[in-house]
Amino acid sequence: MVALSVASRTRSVTETSASSSGERPLAWFDLEDENRLRVGGVWRLAQVGLLSRRLERAGLSGRAVHEIDASALTALDSAGAQLLIRAVPSPDAITGVDKRYRGLLRRVADAETAATDQPRPRRPGGAGAQLALIGWRTVGVGIRTWELLGFFGLCIVAIAGVIIRPWTLDGRATFHHLQAAGLNALPIIGLLAFLIGVVVAFMGALQLQKFSAGIYTVDMVGIAMLRELGVLFAAIMVAGRSGSAFTAQIGTMSLNEEVDAMRTIGLDPVAVLATPRIVALVIALPLLTVYADLVGLAGGAVVSLALLDIGIPLFLERLSSAVDTTAFLIGMAKAPFFAAAIAIIGCFEGFKVTGSAASVGRRTTTSVVEAIFAVILIDAAFAMALSWLNI
Repeated sequence: MVALSVASRTRSVTETSASSSGERPLAWFDLEDENRLRVGGVWRLAQVGLLSRRLERAGLSGRAVHEIDASALTALDSAGAQLLIRAVPSPDAITGVDKRYRGLLRRVADAETAATDQPRPRRPGGAGAQLALIGWRTVGVGIRTWELLGFFGLCIVAIAGVIIRPWTLDGRATFHHLQAAGLNALPIIGLLAFLIGVVVAFMGALQLQKFSAGIYTVDMVGIAMLRELGVLFAAIMVAGRSGSAFTAQIGTMSLNEEVDAMRTIGLDPVAVLATPRIVALVIALPLLTVYADLVGLAGGAVVSLALLDIGIPLFLERLSSAVDTTAFLIGMAKAPFFAAAIAIIGCFEGFKVTGSAASVGRRTTTSVVEAIFAVILIDAAFAMALSWLNI
């Protein structure tokens, strides 16, 4: 059998292959006139891909044929039957089918009709879609909060075990994280705190000089840095630096199945991985807060000297009389809560890493956002509680 051009819309050989027993029958089609198609050979799954492309190239797919003569078919399966049915407006337009394949054609035609007649599910639009989206996101936040609270409980249990049996704490890991989260963070936190002190003093000096009250710049810088800004910005920097590192480290271990290996040999991953990080950060952040307070006050002193001609002795004298130890203690009291929230969220997101390396990046970003949100939320809770207590 010789294959002619499809473009001439005559017989087209679409599939041939050799096997151990010789050449396999061909799958072909003829366009006898503009409305009648004659098909023959083997119309099975193996040939359907090529047949479909040839029919589409010849403009014969998508209900484009009025009648199909299938008397020359030698083999047919459900894939070939579906291709035939989709080429005609109605299954009745397929004629000459061998009785072996009539039942198959009828079943495939019924399935196609059922699939076409089945109404597509309506997606809510307008206000309904927005309400559904809000609802799903609310449910997601609730589930996430519940999981985080559960992990918080596991961390409390692990830390309680360390308090009862201090020798179970991995001292080497704790000192390593203390160095990474505390000592190595001194340069960036010092630079940030100095600039914050400069900005606060500069803005205060510009405004207070209008009322001949430039000396009160010292009061503003002292109270703002010791009570709020020192600990807040130190915590934000730690969240972006150390919280993300905790997530990436534990997440990579989860991908490498090291966390599963710990569980297999009877170790508690929370006690081994999370507890040293939490303890180290709870120790490091108060120390970083003291450092940030001192550097921030130094920045304020530089601006006071440059703009207001307030010397260092006068600055320190005014600072000691305007700011009492309460402001400093309030700032220090916040630091352990900030540190615990950052460490717990960072470790929690690390344990949630699954799938691929892309999950590490997503969880790291999420941990930073959630940790900063938690820090600001805790700070707001402190502000309301202290206002209620008149402190």
